[in-house]
Amino acid sequence: MSDSTESLSDLVCQHCGKQFRRPSSLFVHVCEPKKRFQEKNEKGVQLGMQAYLRFYEVTQGSAKTKTFEDFVRSPYYRAFVKFGRHIVAINAINPSRFIDWVIKQNKKIDFWCQEKVYNEYLTQYLQSEAVSDALERAVNYSIKWSEETGSQPHDILRCGNTNKLCFAVQTGRISAWVLYASASGQDFIGSLNQDQLKIVWPQINPEFWQHKFKDYAADYLYAQEILKQAEW
Repeated sequence: MSDSTESLSDLVCQHCGKQFRRPSSLFVHVCEPKKRFQEKNEKGVQLGMQAYLRFYEVTQGSAKTKTFEDFVRSPYYRAFVKFGRHIVAINAINPSRFIDWVIKQNKKIDFWCQEKVYNEYLTQYLQSEAVSDALERAVNYSIKWSEETGSQPHDILRCGNTNKLCFAVQTGRISAWVLYASASGQDFIGSLNQDQLKIVWPQINPEFWQHKFKDYAADYLYAQEILKQAEW
């Protein structure tokens, strides 16, 4: 009898506490807490956990006592995971900075996945990031394009599909640092029609960038030299 009792006591879901009569029933059982633990290594879940920890760190001063189990049992688990998966889906630039930004801007978590929220973050981020980061991201994007098309990476602004390039500018893959500091970038801007200019305008606003290049003249000269050597 004691062996039977011990056996039954072992057939308990460690996540929800439900008891089963057969090992096979326990094996196929999927409760919400168990499902969440099974998703633990998913990138979107990991980013959601990062946002969860950062939220408690910023708002309460520390997240050292928070564990993944705390996260799983949080009533806000779904909201944070939704945000993490959103970051993955849009291939957000600098996810850690984005997470910090929505928290420090006191954005309500229900709004974190809105397109306008990311666009607001992205414009601010692109205007303040280091020139080296902007150049590196554009080069990586051009290399991927080169592998797909067989063209030289430095010809992306000369030979790439204009609408796709507008989207790349809109989403920050190709920065104003690259467009204004390269010959092909300036030609590209000059070739755009009014509808295309409207798409990229938030990221290439000439009034802002003229002041930026004046205030950071050394960075602008650096970008020009690097892009010239790379034949952009």
